[in-house]
Amino acid sequence: MSAAEFDDSSFWEKVKNFAKSAGREVIEKALWLYYAAQQPETPMWAKTVIYSALVYFVVPIDAIPDAIPVAGFTDDLGALAGAVATCAAYIDAKVKGLAAAKMRDWFGD
Repeated sequence: MSAAEFDDSSFWEKVKNFAKSAGREVIEKALWLYYAAQQPETPMWAKTVIYSALVYFVVPIDAIPDAIPVAGFTDDLGALAGAVATCAAYIDAKVKGLAAAKMRDWFGD
């Protein structure tokens, strides 16, 4: 799966199914990126970086399989953190607010 083939439903299924085991930090970064990519003012180069990281997160074949307790999502977090650092200018208060609302729905306060 390439960034051009990113699929919203695969993203939401992965996030929903692995939210508890992946942990708040991984899910928060994934949501920041997802919502930043949805903003019309985010340039195409940033969307490409974002969707590449999200595809890595969604695809079940990783450097470290997600089924491995604790360590399974460290590679995903690395990919997401790299994309966050690269695209930080597009992760604004609106994006963080959308992610925070979804985090409250899933994890509570």
